Amino acid sequence: MAKAIKPYIPEGSDPTIEKFINCMMHDGKKSISRRLFWDAMDIIKTRTKDQPLEVFSKALLNVTPLIEVRPKRVGGSVYQVPTEVGPKRQQSLSMRWVIKAARDRKGMPMAQRLAMELLDASADQGSAFKRKQDVLKMAQANKAFAHFAAR
Repeated sequence: MAKAIKPYIPEGSDPTIEKFINCMMHDGKKSISRRLFWDAMDIIKTRTKDQPLEVFSKALLNVTPLIEVRPKRVGGSVYQVPTEVGPKRQQSLSMRWVIKAARDRKGMPMAQRLAMELLDASADQGSAFKRKQDVLKMAQANKAFAHFAAR
């Protein structure tokens, strides 16, 4: 019987942080991505009195979507059907939205952009949080098509 291989997680880090760092990574440059993340945590530490990792987890929680719309083709028409989002997709969407919002900010280094976006998201504002609100509004608007989800 083969032993189960555990994934390598560096000391003092949790899987959510590692996943975020991997999502942020470009061209396999993980050390750069890791440095940007921890620099952003240092910036958050100087800006607030809260623990930076608590700000990070609160930001991801605030951006996490509970419902989204998916296109469903019925009789030649395409309906936007609201569906619940699974836990893994919730996590990946929230991380993706925060990273994209940070990259879309211009005029400062990436660590600072990431720190500002995380601070905004933890305070229920910013581009990533707005994206979640837009998805929720679209799901509310298309509630009438929810019965197509069962098919």
